[in-house]
Order: sequence, then C-alpha cells, then structure tokens
Amino acid sequence: MMKTPAAGQRGSPDFLLLILTLLLVGFGLVMVFSASSSMTVVSAKFGNDALYFTKKQLLWAGLGTFVMLMLMNVHYEKFKKWFAPFLFLTIGMLVVVLFVADNINGARSWLGIGGFGIQPTEFAKLAVILYLAAIITKKDEKFREFKRGLLPVLIVLFVIVLLILMQPDVGSCLILMLCAAAVIFAGGSNLKQYFTIVGVAAGLGILGASIYTMSHPGGGFRGARFTAFLNPLADEKNTGYHLVRSLEAFGHGGLTGAGLGHSVQKLFYLPYAYNDFIFAVIAEELGFIGTTVFLLFYILFLWRALIVALRCPDVYGTLVGIGIVSLISIQALINMGGVSGAIPVTGVTLPFISYGGSSMLMTLFSMGILLSISREYNRVGTKEKDRRPNRT
Repeated sequence: MMKTPAAGQRGSPDFLLLILTLLLVGFGLVMVFSASSSMTVVSAKFGNDALYFTKKQLLWAGLGTFVMLMLMNVHYEKFKKWFAPFLFLTIGMLVVVLFVADNINGARSWLGIGGFGIQPTEFAKLAVILYLAAIITKKDEKFREFKRGLLPVLIVLFVIVLLILMQPDVGSCLILMLCAAAVIFAGGSNLKQYFTIVGVAAGLGILGASIYTMSHPGGGFRGARFTAFLNPLADEKNTGYHLVRSLEAFGHGGLTGAGLGHSVQKLFYLPYAYNDFIFAVIAEELGFIGTTVFLLFYILFLWRALIVALRCPDVYGTLVGIGIVSLISIQALINMGGVSGAIPVTGVTLPFISYGGSSMLMTLFSMGILLSISREYNRVGTKEKDRRPNRT
C-alpha cells in the first residue's frame, strides 16, 4: 500500500497555472518595453531612459511574484478571517483618495506613495471577492433570503460602488459589479431576486451615467467618448481619436505584423500605448497570427484557472476562485473589446500585460490565492488515490 500523507500535509501547486502566469508576466514586460521605449528615450521628462516604464513594471512584477509565491503557501481558508480588515482598509483608501489624490485626466484615483502611485480600486476588486465568498459561505441557505442574506451584501456593494463612481472610474466600477454578480450567482442566490436586482442595477447605472453626463463639468465629453465606438470617424480629431489610432494599428499589423518593436502608432500617435492600448501594439507588431496565438494562450490560462476553482473541495475556495477568474477574464474582455472597437473604451488595463503597478500587484496577489486553492485540491486528490487498493 502507498503511504498516506501526514495530517495537514498540503499538495503541490498547479504548476501549469503557475508557469502560464509567469509567462504572461514575462510577455507583458516585453510589450511594455516595446510600447514605451521609443517615447521615453527622446523625452527629458522620463530622463531619456528607454527602460523608464519597464524598470518600474519589473519592480512591481518582482514584488507581485514574491507575494504570489508567499500566498501560495498560505492556506486560503485564512482569508475568511482576513477579509474584514482588508475590506475596511480598502474602503478607507477609497474615501481618502477623494480628498488627497491629484486630479489626473479628470479623475481622483491615485494615492501617491513615494515615487509610486497606488490605485485603491484595484484593491477593492479583490476585497469584494473575498468578502462575498466569506459571507455566502457563512450564511449558507440564509443567503437566499433577501433581508438576511442579499440585502446586507448589496448595501456594502452600493457603498463601494458609490465611492468608485465619485472618483469617477466607470470602467473599474463596471468590472467590480460584474465580478460581484458572478460570485453571487455561483453562490446560489435566489434567481428571481438575482435577475430583478441585475435589472434594477442596470437601469440605475444608465440613469446615473445620463445624470453625470448632463450635470458634471466635462461629462458631456466623457459621454461622447463613451459612445464614440459606434462611429469613431465622425469625430476623429476629438472623441474618436484614441479608437481611430487603435484601429489603424490593427490594420497596419495585417496578417503577420510589422515585427516586434516596429509599431508606428506607438510613436506619439496612440496615447497610452504602454497602458490601456497595449493590445493595439500587440496587434500591430505581431499581426493577426501572433494576436491569435496570444489570445489562445490567454484562454488556456483562464481555462486552467477555472478548472482549479471548480475542483476546490469546498464552497468558499470555489467562490473565491470563480471571483478571481471572473475578475481577470472580464477585465481582459473589456480592455480588448474597447481597444478593438467592439464596445466603448473605458480605460481599464489588460491584466498581466499593461503597465500599472497596482493592477500587476493585485492580479498576482489573486493568483497566489488561486494557487493556494490548487494545493488543497491536489492534497485531496492524493488522499483519494491513497484510499484505492493496491492491485500489484
């Protein structure tokens, strides 16, 4: 007979998921360098340093990878106890950023710490996932009751969403609400209540966006940018500028691409080529074939992450895993959809790929939790195999 693992012994992490994560991070570093170096090397603002953004991204990626490997060795059940202080800390940062953050591009979303900026909305996304998973697991069947289950959760979500909208950051708000909806649905909420609330939330969202557009200074321009994807050429020099330059990058890339490092649109034509619009640079430099390979690789990563979540031996781990997979996949779809003109441009990053310290750190933080979940599954799987009789 095979030896039974000692009590409390954990299995190995899902190495395929770990490798896919590290490869995505590595590819992101390459693309950040490619998309930013030609701009920073000729700019005194960035010290004429071709590696200006790459070095910062490498620092965040290194820190994030360290945190991921540390969290991979922490049992995910401990986050049931840690979610409350993490949630309160996040709400506190969302309040503080409204008063102390500088106005950048019409939004107060960043807290300056030293020479770096922290975006509290990135922390809020993961905090909401951990909060929902813990509450749903704790309430169990009571969660299907509106007053004792769903209503308290909706109040907390409303506060967080309102604070994010006050920045304003519509893209992050949308991602957070969609992730919350996915976790609540997977948690077994009453379907009648669920779809009623989703409908009301959608209606209130449209109403709120309309009021903001009409009353807030600059809101009309933001609203026009939001709908510019319908016909970007109608206002090519203004509201449709970003999208037109992005679509030109796709067109220039053609079938095989212009070659790594040979994007034209990144040469001061396409704004934020290393950040929100990095997918356009990928399409231009790698072409349709290279972009398809990248998308298939991304899908493989998401598929593997979902498998890990669904194989978790308990409800809490599964809900956390589903939330993390939803977060990464929804944000990726919104980014790539906006950059390609399929949906409105909302200004969110492409996970693992775009430049952004907070996004990179919190995404790798999330992956550390998911890899911890995979270790528990492997331990359970090993025990199940150990119970089988030895036929030799």
